Amino acid sequence: MPTPVSNTPRSPHPAINSLAPGDRRVLNENELAQRWGVSPKTLQRWRSEGRGPRYLKLSKRVSYPLEAVIDFEYSALHDSTSERVAKSGGQA
Repeated sequence: MPTPVSNTPRSPHPAINSLAPGDRRVLNENELAQRWGVSPKTLQRWRSEGRGPRYLKLSKRVSYPLEAVIDFEYSALHDSTSERVAKSGGQA
C-alpha cells in the first residue's frame, strides 16, 4: 500500500524539495571546496574557528548537508558593500 504524500514542504528551499528520497543530500569536504573554489584546508580551518556551514561528523568523516550549505550561501549574500540581503532572499 503506498504511503500518503504530505503537501507540507520538507524544506523552504525548492532545490531540496525536488530531490528524490534516494538522492544524495550531503557534500563531502572536497566537493564543497570545489563548489566554492576554496581549498579543503580552508574548510578545515573554518570548522576549527566555528565558521562556515553546519556539518556532520560521523566517526572521522565530515560531510555537509546540502540544506546547510544552501542556508550558508543565502546568509552570505550581499546587496552592496554596506548591506546584506535579507534572510528571505529579498531586498534589505
